[in-house]
Amino acid sequence: MSVFPVEPWALRETSLDVDVLARTESLFALANGHIGLRGNLDEGEPFGLPGTYLNSFYEERPLPYAEAGYGFPEEGQTILNVTNGKVFRLLVDDEPFDVRYGQLHSHERVLDLRSGTLQRDVEWSSPAGQRIKVRTVRLVSLEQRSVAAFLYEVEPVDQPARVIVQSELVANEDVPAPSKDPRVAAALGHALVAEGDYAHELNAQLLHRTNASCLRLGAEMDHEVNAPVPVRSQTQSTEDWARTTFACELQPGQRLRIVKYLAYGWSSQRSRQAIRDQVHGAVAGARLGGWDGLVKAQRTYLDGFWAQADVEVDGDAEIQQAVRFGLFHLMQAGARAEARPIAAKGLTGRGYDGHVFWDTESFVLPVLTYTHPQVARDGLRWRHDTLDLARDRARQLGLKGATFPWRTIRGQECSAYWPAGTAGFHVNADIAAAVVRYVQATGDRHFEAECGLELLVETARLWRSLGHHDRHGVFHIDGVTGPDEYSAIADDNIYTNLMAQHNLRSAADAAERHPEKAREFGVDDEEISSWRDAAARVHLPFDRELGVHQQSVNFTLHQEWDFADTPADHYPLLLHYPYFDLYRRQVVKQADIVLAMHWRGDAFTPEEKARNFHYYDERTVRDSSLSACTQAVMAAEVGHTELAYDYLGEAAFVDLYDLQHNAGDGLHMASLAGTWLAIVAGFGGMRDYGGELSFMPRLPSRIDNLKFAVTIHGDVLRVAVDHKHATYSVDQGEVVLRHHGDAVTVKAGEPVTLGIPAPHPATPAPRQPRGRAPHRRQRGEQVPG
Repeated sequence: MSVFPVEPWALRETSLDVDVLARTESLFALANGHIGLRGNLDEGEPFGLPGTYLNSFYEERPLPYAEAGYGFPEEGQTILNVTNGKVFRLLVDDEPFDVRYGQLHSHERVLDLRSGTLQRDVEWSSPAGQRIKVRTVRLVSLEQRSVAAFLYEVEPVDQPARVIVQSELVANEDVPAPSKDPRVAAALGHALVAEGDYAHELNAQLLHRTNASCLRLGAEMDHEVNAPVPVRSQTQSTEDWARTTFACELQPGQRLRIVKYLAYGWSSQRSRQAIRDQVHGAVAGARLGGWDGLVKAQRTYLDGFWAQADVEVDGDAEIQQAVRFGLFHLMQAGARAEARPIAAKGLTGRGYDGHVFWDTESFVLPVLTYTHPQVARDGLRWRHDTLDLARDRARQLGLKGATFPWRTIRGQECSAYWPAGTAGFHVNADIAAAVVRYVQATGDRHFEAECGLELLVETARLWRSLGHHDRHGVFHIDGVTGPDEYSAIADDNIYTNLMAQHNLRSAADAAERHPEKAREFGVDDEEISSWRDAAARVHLPFDRELGVHQQSVNFTLHQEWDFADTPADHYPLLLHYPYFDLYRRQVVKQADIVLAMHWRGDAFTPEEKARNFHYYDERTVRDSSLSACTQAVMAAEVGHTELAYDYLGEAAFVDLYDLQHNAGDGLHMASLAGTWLAIVAGFGGMRDYGGELSFMPRLPSRIDNLKFAVTIHGDVLRVAVDHKHATYSVDQGEVVLRHHGDAVTVKAGEPVTLGIPAPHPATPAPRQPRGRAPHRRQRGEQVPG
């Protein structure tokens, strides 16, 4: 159950529980897409998992195989915990401040979603009885990409005190070994090799490099100090450590105030001297406007973000808090990522080795496309930057075009398990769909010509070489793994086939819009025709006896899973049963065909959607955090709005309530994005097929009103929904859309209000596998952990 008060714009921890530090360190993480700081305590200890990350700063490691095979990746990539600049060690009359000793009178931390800061207020008495107050504020700058900053204040309460504050840079700090859960990262030891250290006055710098990945890193700190009494200071450094020490004697009520500026830089190409100068310049830039300037710029950035991204939920304060918490962390994951990707855990933890998966394009980028489109564009530019590596991988596999990796940091394939990983070729189509969605939502034809077209062409070539026509002319894609990783190496996975169809058609359309550019990539009329022919003849398996589509060929003929005799503590199944047993039965890890009906809903009739949803919902165990949000979207569309609301709760609270007991390894970016999708695509009914924006809003009984905004071609469209009406307005210009099928033109200054038809579910509500139904929340009730 949540330990956080329900507030609309903050996550507040009112007491400290050292047993859940790893979880709160993830929840209170700050990032800007380039730098990520886990929410560790300022004094460094105790900790759950220390973590300071730079986007795409990794080390390579061998991938072990009991028996190697052709095409198996040989090197893995693991995000590194880099030089830690968060540490402030405090001694009060020679007693170290440690929450495990003495008496902790009060402890509060607040993640402010509007100011982008983490504030901590502590009152503590040392074992000797000396009482002090400590207040800290930290931020990772959204304006200055390389900068983080900290405010540290200490004050004696009732007696004079000798106060020593040690502000540190620490490289190669010890981290806990990972668990045996395959979703957790590998643990690399002291992976940073020292290249230089520097200390002068209140400034210090450490330079390091990695052995195998050949990346170079610089970290620098500088300080400003203010106190009503003289303060002695000294800075020292060694190859893995630097410390600035402040010492003074304070009377009760007097306060020592320290501002720390921290900067990071890294490169695979620049020299040690260049990195040194880069971080030194970044610190100088931070000091130029000072602490107040950084705080003001942070608020200005977030004011702009919330103006076009906020979601208001009236009637459920917990969901309100959760959706804003999710949007905040999505913004943090990509705000200044620029030429780097958004990983499955963002920069909040080491889960999944810091890898990027298809989650980014299928869950995270759709949200950012409509709320923060420039960040979505930058994420797709990163995929374009790795295109040569994807071409190399395709050639290695004997395929044409590009084969994008199942999991990676830099762009090389890092998945050591073929069936549930590398065979998930649908990542190609997911990237293509994200390109098309971004271009349709923004009208950014320059991006389409510069990056999008080449991505579409090379991914289309992959499908044309991976698939084949049978003797009847039907196009098949065999031996692949779809989103459901409990069904592997299957023929004609319907999600893969439908997304590949969309990829092929989109590539053909884009090539015809940019004929000269397409010719530069070797595209001719014959190739375009072959794409269109394959798309027109793609096989979509259907069980006529049951009246439902098959997730893949013969899926509905497989043996059913024995849910009745599956113990509740045996979920997730992948940790308790062999994959072989999962692969041959009708058990679904996460939404697969249901996801296809969301993103390719134009390929199904309403009756097919209802029957498919009912059939597969009864076989889906949601052993992935990616599932509940998609089930919420489609439950809402087929008329089961109350079930959709229950699934929304599960998606929204995966991390806040640690429903999967692994939030300590980092937050689930896709599930955070899924909260927005469940609300906007589910209860707002938003779809964007072929560039035609449509809405089918309908609220569950436990939500009174809903408001959200989406950015379309630079205009902000605002949607307000209650149980009887929906109102559409636009800040400027005009937007053409459909409301429950009817065409509507919305112009600035002329809101349009329309009625909402009552739902008429075509099927009874499905019954989920035993013990796997989503929790039914009532108003004011919290989800149990």
